[in-house]
Amino acid sequence: MFTKSFIVVFMVMGITAGASQVSKDSELYETLKQKDSLLFDAAFNTCEMPVLQSLFTEDFEFYHDKAGVTEGKAAFLGGISESCARWIGQGPQPAKRNLVNSSLEVYPLRKNGELYGAVQHGVHHFEFLDENQEYQKGDIAKFTHIWLLDDGNWKLKRELSYDHQSQ
Repeated sequence: MFTKSFIVVFMVMGITAGASQVSKDSELYETLKQKDSLLFDAAFNTCEMPVLQSLFTEDFEFYHDKAGVTEGKAAFLGGISESCARWIGQGPQPAKRNLVNSSLEVYPLRKNGELYGAVQHGVHHFEFLDENQEYQKGDIAKFTHIWLLDDGNWKLKRELSYDHQSQ
């Protein structure tokens, strides 16, 4: 009895997990990969606050395994804005974020058959400038994003950044 129940549960979990990730050549995957790139480019490279403003829901929440929780779009973007103000025009960016391309996964969220959001998961690593203005390897970490489709626009509602490890 136990063995049979275990096998059925295991099969259902496997079928659900295997069927839910979208293909890497799907429109949804490509759209959210582009949103990921836009998000981190604006946050780390260009400090384009209007772009960042357009990407988050007002009730955005950020969960970080080392820095804690940041609640609200304004609080989260305020921190980025302060960081940008310290370095913009002062030389190279102090940090870089690099997506591990093969790690990116996208899982659609549907209600009554209608797409309303997606879970995006992946791995990224960071580089930081040292005192000699040379980039050094920083942490590698996992991330999970909850994107919602809001009137035709993808908005980031939740972000988890976890399992930070030294490279």
